Amino acid sequence: MTAMDTLTLRGPEDLATIEGVPLADRDIAFTTYDIVRRAAASSPDATATVWIPDPSKFADAHSWTFAELLAAVHRIGNALVRLGVGRQDAVTLVSPNTGSLFATILAAEAVGIAAPINPVFDVERIGELMRTTGSRVVVAAGPEIDPGLWERLLDAAGTLGLTALLALRPDGAGTAAPRLGHRDGVTVAYLETLAATADPESLMVPPPRPDDVASFFHTGGTTGAPKVAAHTHSNEATTAWALALAGDFRSGAAILAGLPLFHVNALMVTGLAPLVSGACSVWPGPRGYRDPGLYGSFWKIVEHYSVSAMSAVPTVYGALAAIEVDARIDSLSVAVVGAAPLPHAVREAFFARTGIQLREGYGLTEATCASSVVPPGAGATESVGQRLPYQHIKAVDIDTDGDWHDLPPGRVGELVISGPAVYAGYVRQTPAGRVLSRDGVVDGWLRTGDLGSIDENQIVSLRGRNKDVIIRGGHNIDPMVIEEALLSHPSVVAVGAVGWPDRKSGEVPVAYVVPKPGAAVAHRELMDWAAAHIDEAAARPVRLIELPELPLTAIGKPFKPALREDAAARAAREELEAAGQSGVDVAATHVEGQLTVTVAGSRADIASASSLLRDFEFVVTGVTP
Repeated sequence: MTAMDTLTLRGPEDLATIEGVPLADRDIAFTTYDIVRRAAASSPDATATVWIPDPSKFADAHSWTFAELLAAVHRIGNALVRLGVGRQDAVTLVSPNTGSLFATILAAEAVGIAAPINPVFDVERIGELMRTTGSRVVVAAGPEIDPGLWERLLDAAGTLGLTALLALRPDGAGTAAPRLGHRDGVTVAYLETLAATADPESLMVPPPRPDDVASFFHTGGTTGAPKVAAHTHSNEATTAWALALAGDFRSGAAILAGLPLFHVNALMVTGLAPLVSGACSVWPGPRGYRDPGLYGSFWKIVEHYSVSAMSAVPTVYGALAAIEVDARIDSLSVAVVGAAPLPHAVREAFFARTGIQLREGYGLTEATCASSVVPPGAGATESVGQRLPYQHIKAVDIDTDGDWHDLPPGRVGELVISGPAVYAGYVRQTPAGRVLSRDGVVDGWLRTGDLGSIDENQIVSLRGRNKDVIIRGGHNIDPMVIEEALLSHPSVVAVGAVGWPDRKSGEVPVAYVVPKPGAAVAHRELMDWAAAHIDEAAARPVRLIELPELPLTAIGKPFKPALREDAAARAAREELEAAGQSGVDVAATHVEGQLTVTVAGSRADIASASSLLRDFEFVVTGVTP
């Protein structure tokens, strides 16, 4: 019997019962290593994870039992220790999803600090993150998985200051492995070769403590440049326990896991939480939800593995809503959505297709992924659910002096979070070494930047992000109002609303629209549709821009900074052309969080453009050829 078998979280009464026992007094794992160890002790021969190399051949998969996973954590952890990895050392992991990557993340946390990185990043970005974390050991996709990435990392090994570059092999790889190459002063080897001779029974170093740092996760970067957030073992273990409880994960259940392991949602919701409850995570291919080939087999995978729960972002559910259900999916009862606001149109389309109500969750990397989730049996709801046990959420008003004022239930303000999930801080490198800076944490409360409310039953509702709000002449506009209205048009599949720089109002709303494939929709028709479906006149977009697709992060979140940059560049270009200055190049980007327009031309062109654009709320810089 697991710790989950005697507890439920279906409403505020359950929340009160659970919190009647202090968290410190609960017999649960407080480190990720202890999660794996307990799972192996409880159900050694049960299947812990299933890895599908090719989603089109979904029955051809490779599984690990809980005992095998623990043995792999011991072997890999001990191999890392032999390479000099200690408790304070970060191990960089750069690879698409594989069983060995998952085991290595757990092993790195057991003996040091796991630092997963998006494998699509270029070497320069990878190097920046490694310098931030201080990592000198890299575990990466080997030449069988991503030959281009492997060669780039091998070529840059000296520049990156590596002591070891270790290659992962694909799930189900054969006995013959390609040569890896050589670099002086760097251990270049297959990780499985080094792990094969290590002890599978125990760690050769003391196990981690709850307050030890377990991981460094770079943020999704939807509101600016990525940062690196540090999570302790207690952050991850207690959040995983609460997620398993809220998700009603049960021993032996199958949980579909399609998000990339460099993102905290994949590790917490579909990695650690199933381990806590004795459930099995099913990973549908190295690229997961980002693989277009997955969707032709998706419902058959659900049927074949009797998947009972899944977690994904809204864009995934939007894609699934367009696919005929060609298999029995009655096993699937829990479909959790998070990481980005859920459009009402996507909610309705997915329910119409499957009969399954999407259950929103809410969280952020700085609060270890999750702080609320809609509990099982709640039915249709527009909220993001009930706060998780032992986390506390409130809405506050922050005045111009920076003073906080708690708001009563139901009142909208900035959401702040306290409790065991609040991160250890952002990672910084200083002349004295690596430090953790708890940016945004005041007296134990984390500022989220999200607008919302929490009612007397501890149900959380969102009203947008502070940074996403469009401010038109002092009037705050929630972009979701615009996006929901346009998404209700039958020929529209995606919308992103942002502020268009405006001299008089500061900014005005503009919407980027993606039509359905093959659909032709007139601009005037959409403008009329917006006018008819958006009650607030100030919130109606002043223009619509059609795109083939919205810019997304690697896990499918809408990437609003790219849209704001495009809007700023277009606005600046139009202003300059109207003034007869059309011979300059204009680009926009975010520099240290500040929207910046760069004008390329002669010194005279730059001076003239700077004068013409001086009243806009963006920074203007210039470069000469």
